[in-house]
Amino acid sequence: MDLPDLEAEAKSKIDATFYDYIAGGAEDERTLTDNEAAWSRFRLRPKVLRDVRSIDTTTTVLGARISSPVAVAPMAMQHRASETGPVATARASAATGALFCMGLFGAGSAKAVAAVPDDAPRWLQVYVLADRERSVAAIARSADQGYGAVMLTVDVARQGNRRRDARNRWTFQQSDGQVEDPNELFDHALTFDDIHWFSERSPIPLVVKGVMRGDDANACIDAGAAGIVVSNHGGRQLDGALATADALSEVVDSVAGRAEVYVDGGIRRGQHVVKALALGAQAVFVGRPVMWGLIAADQKGVEGVLRGFQNEVERVMALCGVREVSEIDASLLAPRAQDFA
Repeated sequence: MDLPDLEAEAKSKIDATFYDYIAGGAEDERTLTDNEAAWSRFRLRPKVLRDVRSIDTTTTVLGARISSPVAVAPMAMQHRASETGPVATARASAATGALFCMGLFGAGSAKAVAAVPDDAPRWLQVYVLADRERSVAAIARSADQGYGAVMLTVDVARQGNRRRDARNRWTFQQSDGQVEDPNELFDHALTFDDIHWFSERSPIPLVVKGVMRGDDANACIDAGAAGIVVSNHGGRQLDGALATADALSEVVDSVAGRAEVYVDGGIRRGQHVVKALALGAQAVFVGRPVMWGLIAADQKGVEGVLRGFQNEVERVMALCGVREVSEIDASLLAPRAQDFA
């Protein structure tokens, strides 16, 4: 799996404005850059002389089995990346047994995605809109359509200052499913009481995305969350925020098994996935690599990315002397090294 080459191929197929929208982050993009670099500050301590003839990369999320601990993150603009957009991504996820999370702004594709046969679970991501009944209606529809959980994104108190988009005068179109100014579209008065409000109204489990602190994670769980996604929105919101790799342990330790914890941000290699699991994550979500695959080669491109991750995870597990995902633990990690790359 060569993600830099895949990104270059995707970049050659789209205009610079769209590329910057996908690839860019907030302000000076330090958090965007550090998200990836942070995983390399952890070193693996491999075990040897273990029987690793057979490696099982399967795991579960909220009780549903998936082929590997690598899931597809919710992403807008997939319809601009491919004629079939998120349907192609859903088909690729189904073909590889990966969890697929459909974004709220999927340009009306949630029903079409739900129609794709799949033994693996699907989730729907939503924002709390100023007109929150739109969010509640989306959750109700997703449950009727067979989605297994709802992922509520909570880190958009304001739209991040994305300098690339400002320079390019990026605007959403009617076909994007989102034409309003994000600063007017979202509800900015959210509290933990609202997590409880949504959890009571959701017929499927609620996973909260955008949590970077242990105390916030516990408050979300107290309010009814079944899962937490440690996320800084891919470095697109608050520049200068902690990298997700550095925030993960605090959240895992604070939650102490009361809910599943997931992580996204900068995950580009199978070793990053194994490190995340060793830090206590149940699974990881990847976004930009999937988008590059979708742009480069539609469904087959996404399949290639997901199979590439699964193959790398299998190889790293074997080289670390573990046969099952459940055997990955903190003993595989050495203390962080600030200068290791």
